[in-house]
This record gives sequence, C-alpha cells and structure tokens, in this order.
Amino acid sequence: MDVAAPPSLSADCANCAGLCCVALAFAKSADFAFDKAAGDPCDNLDGDFLCRIHPHLRDRGFKGCTVFDCFGAGQHVTQHTFGGATWHDGGETRDGMFAVFPVVRQLHELLWYLREALRLPAAAALHARLRAAERDVRAAADDTPERIRELDVDALRGPAAALLREAARLTREAAGAPTTHPRQTRVAPSRLRPGADLLGADLRGTDLRGAELRGALLIAADLRGTDLSSAELLGADLRDARLDGADLRDAVYVTQTQVNAATGDGRTRLPAGLARPSHWRP
Repeated sequence: MDVAAPPSLSADCANCAGLCCVALAFAKSADFAFDKAAGDPCDNLDGDFLCRIHPHLRDRGFKGCTVFDCFGAGQHVTQHTFGGATWHDGGETRDGMFAVFPVVRQLHELLWYLREALRLPAAAALHARLRAAERDVRAAADDTPERIRELDVDALRGPAAALLREAARLTREAAGAPTTHPRQTRVAPSRLRPGADLLGADLRGTDLRGAELRGALLIAADLRGTDLSSAELLGADLRDARLDGADLRDAVYVTQTQVNAATGDGRTRLPAGLARPSHWRP
C-alpha cells in the first residue's frame, strides 16, 4: 500500500488560491492599512491569486501579512482537500474552503511543532508517542471537508501539547540549563515563567537559558544580547521584540512567524532552517 508523503508545512502560494487573502478578516490597525471582512478578497490580490504588493507589504502598511504563516494549509486545502478547485467556483466549494482552511492551518501548525519535537535528541524516549500524535493529526488534516469542519481540534491539541511540553523539559534538563538557580537578569526570575506578561520588559543581556517562556507576552521586549539556549518559546508573542545579538540557535519551538514579527540584526543567531527577515538591520 502506498503511503502518502508528509505534507509540506511551508506556504506555497503558487499552488494555493489566495485563501489567506480571502477567507480571513482583518481590521485597520498598525498591522493592516484597511478593514477587510472574512470572505472578501483583499484589494491587493491579483487574478493569479498572488499579492500585487508582496515585496512592499511593510511599506504599504501590511506588516500583519508579513508575519502570517499558513504552515502549508493553503495549498493543502486547495490541491488535496478540494482537488484543485478554487473559491472562484462559488457555492458550496467556496463556503467549504473558507470553513476548512482555518482548521487545517491549526492542524498544520500542530504538525510543525510535533516535527520539531521529533528533532530533539533529548526527547528520544517520547519519539514513538510523538510519531503516533503526528499520524493522528495528519489523518485529520487529510480527511474530507465535511469531517474537517466537524473536527474537535482541541481533542487532538491537548495530548500533543503535553508531549511538546515534556520534550522541552527533557531538552532543558539534558542541556543543564539553569532553570532553578539564580540567573543574571534585569527582571525578577519569578517573572520568567509560562504565560508571563513581559510586554516591553528590559531583558538586555539576560541569561534566559532554559527559561520556560511558553505563551509569554514579549511584545516590544528588549532581548538584545540575550542567551536563549534551550529556552521554550512555543506560542510566545515576539511582535516588535528586539533580538539584536540574541542567541536563539538552540531555542525550542521558534517559528518563522515569531522571527518575522520581531526585529534583529546581523548578529542575531537563529535556529537552523529559519531565514533572516529582510526588514532586519544588517
């Protein structure tokens, strides 16, 4: 029996139908230059389902577009779930694509994290369970439009999230990260915890090795020169965070979206596989 190839978790706009530019809504703000309702095509979308101003999105007031990542859900829904159809076909196809796309995006994001956990050598004892979770999520993303629309994503996310946390813990322990003894820091060590509100915090030069910053609010935080080795950043909000000279090479669960949302420079060290955004300083 043929086994389907793992889905690509990188956006391939040429094989999508501009789903993120149509299905999703956005409001006029610092991230978007105008309002757009869900289901309305963006004014910048051309007839080939590509963005007319893609190289100039930040200059034109669409910073939000530059930090969005569908994790390959766009082309998966277009080419796999709906067999090459597009929302231009209208009717049930249009409605179905718009309903399914946000669900598949969540599933593909979860797949991305599971694959990252499988790359952590210290989590080898969990690899069998991580692969089983990956198979379950893949099966859900490959299902019919009707079943995807009815899917309880949280029922898949809950067990997978527990595995991801455990994989991060094993990685911190294997690295000997200083998670318990005092560290060099400009903020109270007790604030360095999952879900912490560190909006605008001055963390320059802080030893953040092994810090549990899962879901932390780091908007506009100053992280220049920080060492984030083995730090867990799953879901951390890094919008406008300053990463100049920071070391994220061995940070856990860092996404391209997080990197794109932050600012950095030529001294910022990123995990393998992540690209340095064009808006960063040289």
